[in-house]
Amino acid sequence: MIDVQIIPILEDNYAYLLQADDGTTAIVDPGEASPIMDVLKERDLTLDYVINTHHHWDHTDGNEELMERYGAQLVAPAAEAEKISKVDIKLAERDVFMLGEDRLETFETPGHTAGHICLYAPESKVVFTGDTLFLMGCGRLFEGTAKQMWNSFQKLKTLPDETKIYCGHEYTLSLGEFCLRIEPENEDLRTRLKTVRDLRAHNKPTIPGTMGEEKRTNLFMRAESPERFAEIRRLRDNS
Repeated sequence: MIDVQIIPILEDNYAYLLQADDGTTAIVDPGEASPIMDVLKERDLTLDYVINTHHHWDHTDGNEELMERYGAQLVAPAAEAEKISKVDIKLAERDVFMLGEDRLETFETPGHTAGHICLYAPESKVVFTGDTLFLMGCGRLFEGTAKQMWNSFQKLKTLPDETKIYCGHEYTLSLGEFCLRIEPENEDLRTRLKTVRDLRAHNKPTIPGTMGEEKRTNLFMRAESPERFAEIRRLRDNS
């Protein structure tokens, strides 16, 4: 089983420190290095791997400092290797990356960026979704289309309902409020948003959520077609 520690970085990003049963460690999406080094020092850990879900600076700016400090290898999307410096391990659809003896399966999930990936650990029942899937939302379509992102969501929807979702940003409150404006009769959404408001009032992360919760409350995941997905994305962009 993979132990996951949430590390808040920058304004509203999260990086994730992963530790496998054999002690192998990795950091997912280090947009800055210093908070991560502080946690590693506190836990008396070194770092074996740096993992990027996509090339945006707020997910990669800590890469080189961490690699130089700990001798960590860089794992990143094969399709974005030219946009991310010094990639050691390139991952594409269905590739498996082993963190110690734990499997991380690769899903190519274009939409936010052209080569974005998500990583799913079936034994630990966790998925790292970067800026593809947010809790009750999705990433902006900077390099892809609504149809591509809808297809990416269809892949993620196949994961078991109990799968825990670790995404790239703390956007849950604003996204949940947006969803409720569109679907005010959704009682699951109302209940979930109440919990989210309480967590944020106490400055606590809303992450992780579960895939089952997303299927019930995330309008983007509930969109029955690419056209409906595009309509919801336009509404969100203009909200």
